[in-house]
Amino acid sequence: MNNDTIFALSSAHGKSGVAVVRISGNDLSKLFKRVINKEKFDTRHAYFTNLTDDNKDLIDQCIAIYFGAPHSFTGEDIIEIHSHGSPAVINKIFEFLRNKGCRIAQRGEFSKRAFYNNKMDLTDVDGLIALLDAQTDKQRQSALRSLTGHDSIVYNAWRNQMIEISAYAAAILDYADDELPKDIDKKIIKKTEKLLNEINGALLQHHTARTIQNGFNVVLVGKTNVGKSSIFNKLIGSNRAIVSDIAGTTRDVVSQQIDIDGYLVNLSDTAGIRKSHNKIEKIGMERTHNEIENADLVLYVYNEIPKELKTDGITIINKSDLLKNKNSKRVIYTSVKTGAGFDKLSKAIKEKMHKIIGNSESKITINERTYELLQDAASELTKAIKNYNGNYDIFAEHVRRASDSIGKILGVITTNEIADMTFSRLCLGK
Repeated sequence: MNNDTIFALSSAHGKSGVAVVRISGNDLSKLFKRVINKEKFDTRHAYFTNLTDDNKDLIDQCIAIYFGAPHSFTGEDIIEIHSHGSPAVINKIFEFLRNKGCRIAQRGEFSKRAFYNNKMDLTDVDGLIALLDAQTDKQRQSALRSLTGHDSIVYNAWRNQMIEISAYAAAILDYADDELPKDIDKKIIKKTEKLLNEINGALLQHHTARTIQNGFNVVLVGKTNVGKSSIFNKLIGSNRAIVSDIAGTTRDVVSQQIDIDGYLVNLSDTAGIRKSHNKIEKIGMERTHNEIENADLVLYVYNEIPKELKTDGITIINKSDLLKNKNSKRVIYTSVKTGAGFDKLSKAIKEKMHKIIGNSESKITINERTYELLQDAASELTKAIKNYNGNYDIFAEHVRRASDSIGKILGVITTNEIADMTFSRLCLGK
């Protein structure tokens, strides 16, 4: 990691009431004195200043704050300049900083410095990324768990247990039974099995974690001209899909993201299913089947009660204002024309979502990177248990590899930890 002083716009780009320019580097006190035009200052104190260029021309009236190392986001000295948010002002501040020897930061460079200065681990960085991408309250909650260190606690606990197990397994080969804790061989096997169960449990909840991050897929399916597009528009609150009495109007998948009870929902309107020789309509129906395969919940739309009801989704009888017999309790009757049934439909969707997601939310946030590494760790622990047969060398090596996988999740890998654990934790008096 280089020692350049870096800067970037931390607030949103474009016109705004206030913009925040963040600067990070080693010993920025001289630069800060120039910014506030004072020789003495206190850290974490907001200073109102007339920021001027080298010709003493006014750039802007700003608020400036100094965060001294190591008590800052990056662990280095940080200056924040709060200015008016016009592009002209921001560009002029950037010009001022370049003239002072600073350079524009690369993508993610502030977080990278925080990582290398032990202010964050990789799970914290994952949480920060997820929080910045969060669109719904559930995504916000999930991201904050990672960002505030909840996931780090879980991963560190797993890794420390693996290091301990591997250290004891290695020690069994070098020390007499009376120098080791009683039944240590049975205890490390039991601990390994417990760890494997916990990691496998987290892996099983990966789909739930991914659904919260990427969205719960809800698909409207039915024959042509049953009113799928009208229901779609009603649920999203706008006329996104084309509505027509002509059968086969929708020939492609139309999707919209909406927020239901804090969850991100990907709602899709699909091409109507019927026999057709139209090439484009056939492609649309193929895409409909693909959407069904990837759906978390399917809304089956009819104009009359079918002979066989689907059991894997919600059955909707649309255009119910035209029906006389509405006695079935296994379906939801809706009418876009009168608005009838949509409160009941929304409630049913929420109940299905909570049943699928709510009761199985993961204790840790698992993305694609952490999922693969958790799989590696589980695989190594499985090999350790299956290939045991009293061979502690092989057992210790598999558990060590599992700990390395967890270490990669955290971004912390060192080569001497097993040896250190053997000498310092076992307290063998050597």
